Amino acid sequence: MKKKVTILVVILMAVVCMQAAAQGFQRESFPEGSYSPVTNVNRSGYPRVLADGSVMFRVNASQAQSVQIDLCGTKYDMQKSDGGSWTVTTKPQVPGFHYYFLIVDGVSVADPASQTFYGCGQWSSAIEIKETGMDDFEVQDVPHGEVRTVHYYSKVDESWRPLMIYTPANYSAVEGDLPVVYIQHGGGEDHRGWMEQGRTAQIMDNLIAAGKARPMVVVSSNSNVRSRNGGFGGGYSWQGMQAFREELLENIIPFVEKNYKVRKDRKGRAMCGLSMGGGQSFYIGLRDLDVFANVGVFSTGMFGGIRGASDFDLEKEVPGILTDTPTFNKNFDVFFMTCGEQDPRIEYTRNIVKQMRDKGVDVRFNSYPGDHEWQVWRKSLHEFAQYLFK
Repeated sequence: MKKKVTILVVILMAVVCMQAAAQGFQRESFPEGSYSPVTNVNRSGYPRVLADGSVMFRVNASQAQSVQIDLCGTKYDMQKSDGGSWTVTTKPQVPGFHYYFLIVDGVSVADPASQTFYGCGQWSSAIEIKETGMDDFEVQDVPHGEVRTVHYYSKVDESWRPLMIYTPANYSAVEGDLPVVYIQHGGGEDHRGWMEQGRTAQIMDNLIAAGKARPMVVVSSNSNVRSRNGGFGGGYSWQGMQAFREELLENIIPFVEKNYKVRKDRKGRAMCGLSMGGGQSFYIGLRDLDVFANVGVFSTGMFGGIRGASDFDLEKEVPGILTDTPTFNKNFDVFFMTCGEQDPRIEYTRNIVKQMRDKGVDVRFNSYPGDHEWQVWRKSLHEFAQYLFK
């Protein structure tokens, strides 16, 4: 099977390269109003996003017997032309970032026409659908910060592990220490998610330049960590996340505070995350009161809406949140929750927010159009960052 997959990938890459070369001699006519997304390798080729948000795919694979596009879990059968190319047009897609795969003769592979991103637990193709009014998610003519990948030694799993760290423009000239956000990815992704798919640097650059957010450092870590005793950093129970909690508190934060000009007080730290990372932020952020005073929880499934979620006992999981609410509120400068309006988690999230607000918990909440997807999480970070460290 591995040999078959390798052969298919090589064939597809060769075909795409030949297609790109041919287009250099003869400009292709595309549907009016369509555009090539930024996620394409060849910005003059396929896939194409049409005016209504649907996507036109074309793949040259003359020897294949069947080709499909798997876009966000929906499979589309492609039709073969006499020349050996396969085409299909999807239904209109919501704006944002969407993973997809080619399925060639039953084998799922990344599309060589797309840049690749680590998501869905593997390297994936993706397509970006533009959304009007989201200029803060794009590179603008403003001072730009820097994203670096650095490595620290983990005493939890006894290995060197990566961090991606955003520092704002003119960081080297900053006097004093900056506040810092520890931002967590979801299941099936890693430390690259927020910086690549999530466009953290673009969002922060534009907000800081506009005076809408304070200059801050953002640290994206890989929470897929297993401890020596076999514990895993899952975000759906206090016990289940102890491995990552140890990693964060005893390895990541000390490394960052030793090597970067960041504040070392709880009011100068924030933690946020999406999905699994939202669960981690909820538990660690709200229960480690000496570490964080700012918490953002985006699209977590622990309240319900996913398989394995059960009745969530809020007071049991965060002691004092309902029985000593004034003290809880005093401990946090920002407590912010979000979810996509088409996400199966939305009603469960709204119910938890209502439960908290009925008891007087000072929690901010917002929802955005979209399912369990990056456009929702970009908007979540965009809003959360504007509340912080004021």
